Amino acid sequence: MATVAELKAVLKDTLEKRGVLGHLKARIRAEVFNALDDESEPRPSLSHENLLINELIREYLEFNKYKYTASVLISDLFYMEF
Repeated sequence: MATVAELKAVLKDTLEKRGVLGHLKARIRAEVFNALDDESEPRPSLSHENLLINELIREYLEFNKYKYTASVLISDLFYMEF
């Protein structure tokens, strides 16, 4: 029978091979930051210029294959809109 450590290693390898481990880590990180964010202070609405800048940053991250960083940014931007 496999040990817990062996099962963890196999699960980690499987998630890495499928390309989802980094995405899961980024998503968890974004959710932790959102949970810790002070919601009592309303966020200012974004200007048109800021929306364009955010989109340029997102495109840059995706172009350079920083997909996990981009997913955190997208998660945070989506959170800010509501």
